[in-house]
Formats: sequence, C-alpha cells, structure tokens
Amino acid sequence: MSDVSDWWRTSIIDMAPGRIAFRGHPVETLIGNVTFPQMIWLLTRGDLPTDAQAKLLEAALVAAVDHGPQAPSIATARMAVTCGLGLNGALASAVNMLDDVHGGAGEQAVELYCAIDAAAQATPLDRAAAAQIDRWRAERSKYLPGFGHRFHKPVDPRAPRLLGLVDEAAAQGVVSGRFAAIARAVEAELAGRRGAPVPMNIDGATAVIYAELGFAAPLARGLFCLSRSVGAVAHAWEQMQQGGRNKGPTPPAYRWTYDGPATEG
Repeated sequence: MSDVSDWWRTSIIDMAPGRIAFRGHPVETLIGNVTFPQMIWLLTRGDLPTDAQAKLLEAALVAAVDHGPQAPSIATARMAVTCGLGLNGALASAVNMLDDVHGGAGEQAVELYCAIDAAAQATPLDRAAAAQIDRWRAERSKYLPGFGHRFHKPVDPRAPRLLGLVDEAAAQGVVSGRFAAIARAVEAELAGRRGAPVPMNIDGATAVIYAELGFAAPLARGLFCLSRSVGAVAHAWEQMQQGGRNKGPTPPAYRWTYDGPATEG
C-alpha cells in the first residue's frame, strides 16, 4: 500500500480515527490555547511562534483586511453575490483577483528587500538600495512594489503604525529591525530621486513584517490573501443583506466608451 500512502506526503497533519495532530501537536491541545495567527505560523512554518512574534504577524493581517468596494477583489465579491453565488463562491472569486498587480506587491516587496539585504553585505545600505531599485526597474517594472499610493496621499495611514510596531519589536529583540532599515533606505532613495516623499504603503509595511519574521516571499502573498479574505466575506455578506441582482461595476445608466467602427445604418 506504500504506493498509495506515499502518493501525498505531508509533515503538516497526522490523522487517524479519533486522532488529529498538526506538526506533532494534538489538536485538542491547540484549541483554546493558540491564536489563529499562531496557528497560521505553525502550519506554514512548522513551529509555534512566541507571543511577540504572533502579535506582530497579527498586526500585518489586521491591517490588510479590506480597502473598500473600489478594490477589485472586494468589488468582485459583491458582484458575485448579486449574480447568485454563495459566500464560498464570492470568496473564491475575490481571492482569484489577487495576482501580481492587485495583491502581489507584498511578495514583490519582500523579494526587493531580500535582494537589497544580500547586496548590502558588500556595499553600504544606501548604495545597495539604489542599485537594486535600478535593477528592479530595468528587469521587472517601473513600479516599485510597496511605495506610493494612488489614493492615500500624502501617507497611507496603515504604514507608520506597522513600522512603529516593528520598531518596538526590534527594541525588544523580537526581530532584528534590518528590513525596516532597508525599507526606509528605499523610501529615502525614492524621495531623493523624485524631490518629494514617496511614502511606504500597506504592502511595503507588511512586507517589512513578513521579512522580519522570516516568511518566504511567496508566503507574503498567501498571507495577504488570508487577510483580504476577511474583507471579502464581510462585503459579500453585507451585499446579501442589501440584495440586488446582476450588479455590474457601474450603475446601468452609465455606459462604457465605445471606440470601434461606426455602427452601420
């Protein structure tokens, strides 16, 4: 039977009739004793975090839960409900919107910070930041992940609070503070080039936390999806209470711009 039992291999869960254990911890010892952020850490990382580490992770998760119906993921959840989908369908539709452009900046910011961290082993941090900004723009995109915001100006209100918590955690020895310094070096370099502030946004700030806590870059996107799922469920449920059928992105009286050939006749 090994060819069947070995078809899937996992160190996450051990289960048999009457027994469930996660990473070696019986579920009954976890229930009521660990928080949801601690459980996320246990399943994705393999061990239980300290209370201070879990608190910092929780802050990042709380900060990114929602950004209103103008966010494509949230709008999708609400539209899905008006098309007849249940909460599970609305949630799945919303999460599927969270790709590279809308939802991927946190993962990308962790990648950028890690590249700067590696480069800074051989050169001063400010020079490493400048070089990696240039590399990112040449190889990836003119948009630098984690900085600037099209709506929140001059400052994304979530970022300073999150960075403050990172500073507190660094002062207590919970994290190193290295990635907070890297992010601030990027912020300073961008401001110097533009001649005006380009503040860190939610993605840049949560990326600092995920990098400080040692999460791999792809997990930053996964964690963002978990966080934003809370807002998606809340908005989908609210839309269910409000009702409505087949609501599109704009009210019916408004029409799109047609720029094709003239209609004959």
